[in-house]
Amino acid sequence: MSIRASIVGGSGYLGGELIRLLTLHPQVELAQVSSRSLIGRYLHNTHPNMRGFTDLRYCHADDLENCDVLFLALPHGEVAANIEDYAQLADRIIDCSADFRLRRKEAYPKWYDWEHPTPAWLDRFVYGLPERHRDELRGAQYASGVGCNATLINLALGPLADAGWLERVTAEVKVGSSEAGATASSGSHHPERSGVVRVYSPSRHRHLAEVEQELGDFPVHLTMTAIELVRGAHLTAHCFVNENAQVESLRDIWACYRQAYQQEPFIRLVADRSGGYRYPEPKILSGSNYCDIGFAYDEESNMIIIIAALDNIMKGGSGSAVQAMNLMLGFDERLGLEFPGLHPI
Repeated sequence: MSIRASIVGGSGYLGGELIRLLTLHPQVELAQVSSRSLIGRYLHNTHPNMRGFTDLRYCHADDLENCDVLFLALPHGEVAANIEDYAQLADRIIDCSADFRLRRKEAYPKWYDWEHPTPAWLDRFVYGLPERHRDELRGAQYASGVGCNATLINLALGPLADAGWLERVTAEVKVGSSEAGATASSGSHHPERSGVVRVYSPSRHRHLAEVEQELGDFPVHLTMTAIELVRGAHLTAHCFVNENAQVESLRDIWACYRQAYQQEPFIRLVADRSGGYRYPEPKILSGSNYCDIGFAYDEESNMIIIIAALDNIMKGGSGSAVQAMNLMLGFDERLGLEFPGLHPI
């Protein structure tokens, strides 16, 4: 079975990855891709990696035809106001923005500084992280996107939270410049960004809303730091465990994660004892849909240290969206996504 998929807003980084994944997906025909400013231009004008793979041109959003699945890759706040119109174009929608990630309408003024215009739609969307909502995504009509940093934290801490071991967490996520999007700003301009280690959110980053929603209400103190990396996000989390935690050695932590993730196709537990890549490293995950998770244990303080990494545009965005699509349509969820990242040279 081949399905027709279209993308609204295909000129950005996430849209570009959706174009790549859907063009090469064995069960998908990429039908149309819209853009406000690039109407009539070839997709490969903005995504030159697609030269020779597609001759599609950008269209106006008003010219979109009905399709089986519609991906929305628009800035936060734009989809919610127009969801009724988009719902007329496709049986299934995957919105990659933050507009339907949170279940409570009260969360949007708190975390995004705007009132949600269509709160009745919030319950219709399944949070699009397959590792935590696989059964709900099967056959679903609507799926939300996921925050890249929230995905990293939710996957990295999920087994400990589900086991009821966590008292509080102090974490830092280091991110690449692609998180700022395709439009240049004073902070992402190369002479300003190159060589930096810049804290830009010391606490209460808005992706914590998704962490609280998915993992529960225990304190997570999160600091976000921009580094010279382009693609990727890297987490170091110091986890203070409570009296319920049955931890005597690193082996107990491994057992917890193996039980949780042994069947997960896109989570890899890193067990190397030596070498430069004995802990997760975003560089080797570039372009892949994997999240790598590793561990350390401080016996003196009874602290678990979780190290994790992913590609923010892939597993933190378009890759998870395509994985969710596969589940929604009854495909093997690995379809079109099973390839490694790039080896660093």
